[in-house]
Amino acid sequence: MHNVFDIACNFTSERFDNDLDEVIERAIKNNITKFGLICSRIDDFPKLINIYNNYSDSFNFTIGIHPHHANELNEEYLIKLKDLVIRNSPHAIGETGLDFFRNLSTYEEQIYAFEEQIKIAISLNKPLFLHQRDSHEDFIKILRKYSSDINKSVVHCFTGTQAQLDDYLELDCFIGVTGWICDEKRNVELRNTIKNIPLPKLMIETDSPYLIPKDLAEMPKNNRNEPKNLNHIASTIALLMDEDEEVLRRQTYENSISFFNY
Repeated sequence: MHNVFDIACNFTSERFDNDLDEVIERAIKNNITKFGLICSRIDDFPKLINIYNNYSDSFNFTIGIHPHHANELNEEYLIKLKDLVIRNSPHAIGETGLDFFRNLSTYEEQIYAFEEQIKIAISLNKPLFLHQRDSHEDFIKILRKYSSDINKSVVHCFTGTQAQLDDYLELDCFIGVTGWICDEKRNVELRNTIKNIPLPKLMIETDSPYLIPKDLAEMPKNNRNEPKNLNHIASTIALLMDEDEEVLRRQTYENSISFFNY
């Protein structure tokens, strides 16, 4: 069975504080051998870089500000962010984008933070690790504005429609799919749309500890998602795409290695 690459692991979450070594060991034993370590705010970074340094052979990492924390990005914070990126050379900028579902930061704060991080990515020729929820029209408008200068980008945790997928593919975006695909009741449209994601543009992820697949044979008592579940997600995606699972595993692994210049 070919190894797979989990492009989104939120290992700075306190839910991994007590057993991260065991979580990673379980994943590797189950052929998940590469991990994307995701940053969502500057305050995460000391913990993130410590984790990365302990496992650098298996990890890539991002630096960025999630739209929930966009209200933290004033001019002083932006200077710190740029400096952090220049000094540490992450594999991508993000997680950045727009999230109008919870609106923990205002519309204006989110737009500003998103555009400033795109500018950082362009100036340093870095890929973008993108988040979009309930904000597609503004999100795609901004991506189109900068598309000719963006190195490459992945729309992480894609749960959208065929029309949204078409917009992203038109801009040559990669598409990240999570265990959300395993929810038959809430995710009918994505389960139909997924066949139309070109395999060379697909990446897979758990978004641990979030988005645990709802159809696991054994659900953990703490309801925490972890990378070992990526095998289940890959099997579900292969079935829905009518694709050989080994082919899917190999292609998504190669896509991820190439995308992050691993």
